[in-house]
Amino acid sequence: MPTCYADHHSGTMATHPQRLNPYKLGIELFRDIEERWDKGRFGPEYEQCDDLREKQRWDKNLGLGRQKIFEVRRIHNDVTFIDTFLTPEFCQEHKMFAYAYNDATDYYEITSRDFKEIKQRLLNNLANHGNPYIYVVDGNYLNRGELYLKHHYQGVELRLDYARDTLVNLQRLWSRPVHVETVIDDKPTLLSYDGTEHRMETL
Repeated sequence: MPTCYADHHSGTMATHPQRLNPYKLGIELFRDIEERWDKGRFGPEYEQCDDLREKQRWDKNLGLGRQKIFEVRRIHNDVTFIDTFLTPEFCQEHKMFAYAYNDATDYYEITSRDFKEIKQRLLNNLANHGNPYIYVVDGNYLNRGELYLKHHYQGVELRLDYARDTLVNLQRLWSRPVHVETVIDDKPTLLSYDGTEHRMETL
């Protein structure tokens, strides 16, 4: 039984080069919280300290880490947990970054190491399981029965190949041209499919 548990646990906590393991992230973040509250690395005094060496040596020997962990478990969900306790120092220590699919190279590439963007990406993934928010704007667009959708852009572009395939399937169901407004290369863009050809125009 112990061996079975160890195998299961190691599999759950394993890291992979192409994706983030949320269980591993959670454990490491709890470890970080425990260390910070044990050493008193929180609150106005610590936050307002601008001496990097002093912050690295900071240790008030408070021993509040385990207590803080149980408090966090009691009152936070996944989203508020990340929003409240993810820090720039944690991201730097664990070499976290944001990435996106590059249609030109057919690869996923690092797009940013900015803390705010990394945090927002994580929150977006937790809020909708990584799926884009797309909603109906008009079911009679241009008064021609065409379907107009809008992608709620939050810094992550739609994969164009997925978007085009989705438009094909939607057009088949809708039997009229379909459109989705999104953002590509920081520009508002309309992707359309009329049943025979795809169009992409900057708005």
